[in-house]
Amino acid sequence: MQDTDRDLLPEGLGDRLPQQAAVSQRVRRTALDAMASHGYERVETPTIEFEKSMASRMAGVQVRRMFRFVDPVSLRTLALRSDITMQVGRIAATGLAAAARPLRLCYAGQVVTIKGDGLDPARERLQLGAELIGSDSVAAAAEIVEIAIEALRAAGASGISVDFTLPDVVDALSAEALPLAASQIEAVRQMLDAKDAGGLVDAGGEAYLPLLYAVGPFETAIARLAAFDNAGVLAGRIAGLREIAARVDGKARLTLDPSERHGFEYQSWFGFTIYAEGVSGSLGRGGTYRILGQLGGQDGEPAAGFSLYPDPLIEVLASEPQDTKKLFLPLGHDARVAEQQRAVGWTTVAALGENDDPIALGCSHRLENGEAVPL
Repeated sequence: MQDTDRDLLPEGLGDRLPQQAAVSQRVRRTALDAMASHGYERVETPTIEFEKSMASRMAGVQVRRMFRFVDPVSLRTLALRSDITMQVGRIAATGLAAAARPLRLCYAGQVVTIKGDGLDPARERLQLGAELIGSDSVAAAAEIVEIAIEALRAAGASGISVDFTLPDVVDALSAEALPLAASQIEAVRQMLDAKDAGGLVDAGGEAYLPLLYAVGPFETAIARLAAFDNAGVLAGRIAGLREIAARVDGKARLTLDPSERHGFEYQSWFGFTIYAEGVSGSLGRGGTYRILGQLGGQDGEPAAGFSLYPDPLIEVLASEPQDTKKLFLPLGHDARVAEQQRAVGWTTVAALGENDDPIALGCSHRLENGEAVPL
């Protein structure tokens, strides 16, 4: 019996064929160029680090989702990165600790998790992002949202929409205005996340029910949230959301879901998820957070940033017809002319034998008498 196991890939992992790989590189390049145009400098991080280092930089990091193994050199536990944000935090706190703030950094790379998210089985994804370190102000948050939109547009996305959230809304309200016992807080968060009104009441969070209805188009939802906030506990956050919305008005469709917390485990007062027309699921998320101190305490730096996961966009773009300019070079062609053609933008494919078929090789033109002739 023929053994085919050698050609199988693990579940959730896959190759990119030439057209997909070309689109992937274009998305990566154009998105990073958009970030760089706003002063975000590129950094690169290793794919493997000490587990302790990764787990100690951000609150809510799920170490159990990382591939872990023992380093035969140091005999310490290593982890394959599942998120580059925490690595950028390490760079900011160590190698760039003395750099002027706010510090603007961007990155791109592959990340891997033990299992996929929900219905998405992918375990390896491309992550692109930008981090503004040293500020989590409204101005910093607004800049991050603007750049996330611009980066996706540059990459080829259209019909972009952004959903805002307030990850710490339960913490803010339960501290004084709508008190909860410590044992109730997590259950109330979960029921709000699940949009379960009955479960919310059972968890002791009946006073939080209006948050389930302060969702939808931004202007309508923010008005409902303001009406709910009788004590003014959320006044600063509401004003901040309105200021951010004003900055990005006209660049994307805006919605609000103030109690959404899934995926925002290390965000502080502000978070957002970003989508594009024709692409299933979200393309990324971001918000404000803190880079934890050396001992894991809250004495670190404020920051704002976003992470994009453009694989679904890449699949959509790669499925569209590509406008290729490939020039077939017959046997005995003039190498100097071929070089000139490449200099003006042509991709050339040289014949290796008499039977090479230019159309089968994906060429659109043939070099004849020094000119590109359509096939």
